[in-house]
Amino acid sequence: MALSRSRGSFRDPSGHVFDGDDHVLRSVRPSASGLFDQVHRTGFLNRLVAEQLLLPYEFVDRGLLAVQEPDAVHVLRHPRVDFISHPYEWSFPGLQAAALLHLDIHRRALDAGVSLSDASAYNVQFVGSRPVFIDHLSFRPYREGEFWTGHRQFCEQFLNPLLLTALTGVPFQGWYRGSMEGIPSGELAALLPRKTLFSRRLLLHVHLMGRLRGERSRDTAVKVATAGFPLASFRKTLADLHSWIAQLKPKGSRFTEWSDYATKTSYSDAEGQAKRAFVGEFVAAAKPRIVWDFGCNTGDYSVVALEAGADLVIGFEFDQGALDLAYRRSAEGGLAFLPLHQDAANPSVDQGWDQGERAGLAGRRGADAVLALALVHHLAISRNVPLAAVVDWIVAQAPRGVIEFVPKPDPMVQRLLALREDVFEDYDEAQFLAALGRHARVIRTVRVTESGRLLAWFDRG
Repeated sequence: MALSRSRGSFRDPSGHVFDGDDHVLRSVRPSASGLFDQVHRTGFLNRLVAEQLLLPYEFVDRGLLAVQEPDAVHVLRHPRVDFISHPYEWSFPGLQAAALLHLDIHRRALDAGVSLSDASAYNVQFVGSRPVFIDHLSFRPYREGEFWTGHRQFCEQFLNPLLLTALTGVPFQGWYRGSMEGIPSGELAALLPRKTLFSRRLLLHVHLMGRLRGERSRDTAVKVATAGFPLASFRKTLADLHSWIAQLKPKGSRFTEWSDYATKTSYSDAEGQAKRAFVGEFVAAAKPRIVWDFGCNTGDYSVVALEAGADLVIGFEFDQGALDLAYRRSAEGGLAFLPLHQDAANPSVDQGWDQGERAGLAGRRGADAVLALALVHHLAISRNVPLAAVVDWIVAQAPRGVIEFVPKPDPMVQRLLALREDVFEDYDEAQFLAALGRHARVIRTVRVTESGRLLAWFDRG
């Protein structure tokens, strides 16, 4: 099995992650093996695995990492997560679910005499819409009276992004992406009105947390951390956070510009059915395991792809209201569908240490097929990306797929052109098909609306 060390695992001295063809290997180094063994003997990790809260693992021969980690005491093997996502790509309810998972696990851990050494949101991934904890080396035996060392990290990576959207209505993804370790408490506190100082929860978890940062507050922080924290208080803090976060909702209406698109398109019932049938026929014939659905909206065609045989659909959506609805739809239905926040004109990039710690969208390619329905006109007209460049980019995402072209007479394009000059001379069906034909074979096309919307099934092979 070819192995490469994950560029995102260098910070943890306890062990490192190595990517293989079908599985992931994790080393347990001497500095962490004693604590890991103590936790493992409690049976707590196996109980979490049985409840699908922790990624499954097994001990394998240390010789598998003899070259890469010759001093490893243990080597663990995990199944590969099909798509690694980042917290700044999650929907509001997705980040909320991840936060509640972390708190649930920590509360159960304390009951088992175990605690968590950190509170990184990057320790959570999604299997479909279900969050799962992935860092087996974050667990260690609980120490009587210990302070919650991950409190600030939890606030900045889980709580503060949720509060930003819940209290101000500002989407958290852009700020989180620009500040990869989360939203600093002091910066969030500066945005909040003075009256929030009288909220016990906001005072404790935002305002005071912000004041404990920096050199001047270091002595105070050390005193707090060493003062002793009764187990009952620890449990109460986690339970209160859980109750609070579970009730959070985005401020104001999430009925955003495109969140009602699926119910207010210009399609007739027959036209909508024709579009669904074409996508279903494509997926059934191409048999893709993983589909990327750009502009997934609330997930209608992602669901069609799943029903036609796809194992997993990763949806990408820019509109916040549509994204939240798509995630809730997937979570409530237990679907193998993960909707993520993504601006196709400004997708996630490689970032973090040495620009490699968190892979951008291009570095995570692995789709067998792509759907780009009602996307091209948004990029070409709303974002002024040349039509040929839009087609080139979509075709590069997967070896086969379906692209929808929406002509200028269509009501949705006219809506985009209503307040701007039409300078898009290259935007027509002939040039769309010519651009597509330069990179792929057009297997089949179908016109699905009276306004001329065209679906094109392409294959690069």
